[in-house]
Amino acid sequence: MNVDKPWVSWFDDCRREMVEQVGGKCSSLGELINAGIRVPPGFAITVAGYEHFMAQNKVLDEIDVMLKGVDPQDIATLEEISLKIRNKIEQMPIDTEFEDQIAEFYRKLSVRSCMPAVAVAIRSSATAEDLPGASFAGQQDTFLWVRGIDDVLAHVRRCISSLFTGRAIAYRIDMGFDHRQVGISVGIQKMANSFAAGVMFTLNPSNGDRSSIVVDSNFGFGESVVSGEVTPDQFRINKVSMEVLNRVISDKEICYTVDPKTQVSIKTEVPEERRKVQSVTDKELVELAKLGKLIEQHYGCPMDIEWAVDKDMPEGGNIFILQARPETVWSNKAAEVVSTVEGSSAMDHILSSMMAGKKVK
Repeated sequence: MNVDKPWVSWFDDCRREMVEQVGGKCSSLGELINAGIRVPPGFAITVAGYEHFMAQNKVLDEIDVMLKGVDPQDIATLEEISLKIRNKIEQMPIDTEFEDQIAEFYRKLSVRSCMPAVAVAIRSSATAEDLPGASFAGQQDTFLWVRGIDDVLAHVRRCISSLFTGRAIAYRIDMGFDHRQVGISVGIQKMANSFAAGVMFTLNPSNGDRSSIVVDSNFGFGESVVSGEVTPDQFRINKVSMEVLNRVISDKEICYTVDPKTQVSIKTEVPEERRKVQSVTDKELVELAKLGKLIEQHYGCPMDIEWAVDKDMPEGGNIFILQARPETVWSNKAAEVVSTVEGSSAMDHILSSMMAGKKVK
């Protein structure tokens, strides 16, 4: 192993300029930790680790042959090739030295978390996934509530194999990315035992208004919100006054949570009496908005943020940031003046006009 290119690295040692080494997700998590943002601890299997794993099993040349001349519009053939590649990767061995390193980092993470065989989220972190102007995010897999080193290793392989989903292959071909040039890192992060979770935008994603923060929320893990399986509660918060300007409480039929018997993540129905209950408190919304502003100020651009409220932690220290990446739809557009809507204040109009560089009459 080249000591300058470690196979495994703590999030604490990652920075946002390390996208080529640990991918967009892991580099961002390290950046947040070093900026003082509350993030569950974890470590990254680096791109060098991925390259070592692929080289040891001598599989890249075979993948090149399988993908040569494939038509990204031929979905059936693409999925057939993808399945063959993924099955091969998921059955490949991890050599002893590399496996020992992953196991040792997982052991230390468990000790640090004061929990034997700590439950972790295993998240793919591709080198091009969170780049402004590209939309690679979400193309690779995430696995929740994984426990024990054997399951961790199995899901690391599954994360790596998800670099070759049919969708990801087609997108790289369409965007002109060489399959070998897009590496992958895998983040292993302590699970937040979420009472509620979701996403937050430090602008209004419906119109680009930068004077507002929008929070989408559901009970349980954030997977139901990110995947679009549920219509979440939605809240709009004024960035200056921290006033909740608008709230839409949805009928939230399902959520993801941990099965207390099997200790695995499951999709479950929300009890009828809870479906239309606000999933996150106003106090938590204000705390989220404050964190969102800090993250936006640190990065210098509007952000797309995943968060969770941990039911095992006391109030005041129970909100965690799970991921943050630049918002890609509105960030490169000039902010436009938006008309005042119900529940908005004059300050909204003033701020959005100022950010558009226009005078307010």
